[in-house]
Amino acid sequence: MRREWSFEQLIESWTLVDADRELISNKYGPTRLGFCLMLKFFEIDARFPRHVGEVPSAAVEYVARQLGLSAEDFVAYDFAGRSVKEHRRQIREALGFRVFSRGDEDKMIAWLAEEVCPSELNEDRQREAVLARCRAEKLEPPGRMDRIVGAANRIADERFCAVTVSRLPADVAAALRSIVAEPGEAEADELGDDEDPSFFTELKADPGKLGLETLLAEVTKLQRVRAIGLPAELFADVAEKRIARWRARAVAEYPSTLRRDHPPPVSLTLLAVLCWCRLTEVTDSLVELFIDLVRTINTRAERRVDKEQIAEFRRVGDKESVLFKLADVSLRHPDEAVRQVVFPAVGEQTLKDLVAEAKATESRRRARVRTVLTGSYSHHYRAMLPKLLDALEFRCNNTAYRPVMDAVELLHRYKDRGGRFTHYERADRPPMDGVVKTEWRGAVVDERGRVERVSYELCVLGALRDALRRREIWVAGARAWRNPEADLPHDFDLHRDVHYTAIAQPRDPTEFVASLRTRLDTALAGFAEAMRAGTSGAKVGTRKNQVWITVSKQPAQPLPASLDAIKEEVIRRWGVVGLLDVLKEADWLTGLHTEFSTIATREHVPAGELRKRLLLVLFALGTNIGIKRIVHAGDHRVTEAQLRRTRRNFIGRDGLRRAIAAVVNATLSERDARWWGTGSACASDSKKFGSWESNLMTEWHQRLAARNAPHLQPCRIRRVVTGFLERFV
Repeated sequence: MRREWSFEQLIESWTLVDADRELISNKYGPTRLGFCLMLKFFEIDARFPRHVGEVPSAAVEYVARQLGLSAEDFVAYDFAGRSVKEHRRQIREALGFRVFSRGDEDKMIAWLAEEVCPSELNEDRQREAVLARCRAEKLEPPGRMDRIVGAANRIADERFCAVTVSRLPADVAAALRSIVAEPGEAEADELGDDEDPSFFTELKADPGKLGLETLLAEVTKLQRVRAIGLPAELFADVAEKRIARWRARAVAEYPSTLRRDHPPPVSLTLLAVLCWCRLTEVTDSLVELFIDLVRTINTRAERRVDKEQIAEFRRVGDKESVLFKLADVSLRHPDEAVRQVVFPAVGEQTLKDLVAEAKATESRRRARVRTVLTGSYSHHYRAMLPKLLDALEFRCNNTAYRPVMDAVELLHRYKDRGGRFTHYERADRPPMDGVVKTEWRGAVVDERGRVERVSYELCVLGALRDALRRREIWVAGARAWRNPEADLPHDFDLHRDVHYTAIAQPRDPTEFVASLRTRLDTALAGFAEAMRAGTSGAKVGTRKNQVWITVSKQPAQPLPASLDAIKEEVIRRWGVVGLLDVLKEADWLTGLHTEFSTIATREHVPAGELRKRLLLVLFALGTNIGIKRIVHAGDHRVTEAQLRRTRRNFIGRDGLRRAIAAVVNATLSERDARWWGTGSACASDSKKFGSWESNLMTEWHQRLAARNAPHLQPCRIRRVVTGFLERFV
């Protein structure tokens, strides 16, 4: 029951009526007060309070005033005496409730396992469902609530395993068992030393460093998971929360524990859930790698050309003086040789610099970028195209992007043709509009009107990347890059009004666009007026040959008056505490290192040694010191190879998210809101990460790549550790 009650709420819920006063006509003193409070408590919560402290103090005072008694009399009410049992019987009888029997318990367990547990895994909400059911059935809530909830969850898990196993064909079940089959004798004993890691290890591993090899490795992984042959509708009717919980269990398992510690149905279900989830996760990773790799190909080509131009090109100053000298000596010695007249006056190198400056136009730069890009793609990155097209199935709901889809289909037809087929056949008629940009037309179509394959493939990959990022083209079998229509609630068509009301938007698209346009026009008009008046604080200039609006920085806010005093007091009490000690203390308080599980097939490192290695790796990555430097920074008695092995096998996306959640939850549960407020945002301190709105996680952004703006405010130990973990999640 909530602790805070307004006066109006007390009147509505805790006021004694005539029927209540009839029940207390033969009761006096503390018994009278205790009976009334138990009666009203039961009317509100459909259960009896277990002790005096459960009843809100405001309610005790309000009911005591109605009875003409003192609120302190309630302390004398004996919740363990014989009279309280009679009071409960009278209240149940007056309100039409009955005692919860053993038969009711069995029925409640069956109902909870059938109706609630399959979709709701939070035990607090399951208890709330039991209480609501008891109120509807006019039953006093059971005393053994934990037993009911636990039994219902066990039954729901057993049913989930039985249904899953029944849907698995025999060959699929055999393929799942082979993932955790007994290792051969040749398998290495040392963690992470396997030259050829098992499929179970690869299955749990995240993608490596961005590159062609990583993309091809993810394609191979996706093909191996698909080869298992999981039915398409295996978990179609299972709640996502249950899938997520079983996935987390599977990731924390070892092959030996899956073989030894679980019954066969449970092991098969864990493996099926893991493979099912990894299908979508690897597909998402593959799409993200493709998007980033296409961007990297273009960026590297531009940087290479820029570097070449910087090395060759030096801008010539005072061109008017050079032109005057050139004209003067040419008019005075028109018949003389250039080397004898012009070079001594102007300088041969100066003339070369002028020519280089004239040639270094934007069009020439773009042509050079196209040449470098085509060469880099044809000699290295083109190997990804056939495997990528085989692994991913692109689809589109927008007819405006049909040319891109037609171009992808054309690439798919030509993917197995050798390099000697340098052009497409004229009958194929490759789509141009919406696929090939204007500046690329000359490089794609030769003088004979033929379409070159390499240049056209680059254009298609760029157009496909842009369409994927806009969600106009989606990928079958993905989650983050799935059909945008699947993002809508399942009942969206039936309850459109309810969903539009929830987001406070009109159903009419023209009304929405008109409102948005009005707000935008108003804001732009205000900005233009402020620019004319010189009060906007912004400047309009150019950057990379484009209009660029620069907003002036806000002045620094004054420091709190007590901040220096707080710092001095902290230093006086505890001195200067090293960040590594802060991380160790946070781990002692929260046990964050236990959230990391290995992707390897076994673990031989002692728990204490593993904890030390994990903390050193987290500190090295979170502070940008690096693993190599942390090894030589102190007498930690670990080698660089050991820390890198720990990094490779333990530090992953899932573990980092769980560790962040543990630190943040511990912080929010213990901090004093009078000092720290009730917000839940976490600060970030990094070159390439920025916090967005009130998210607990941070997000990488290229805009922050060249900046470093530390803004960690004074915070507790756990707040600092959250910043460590956020920086490389």
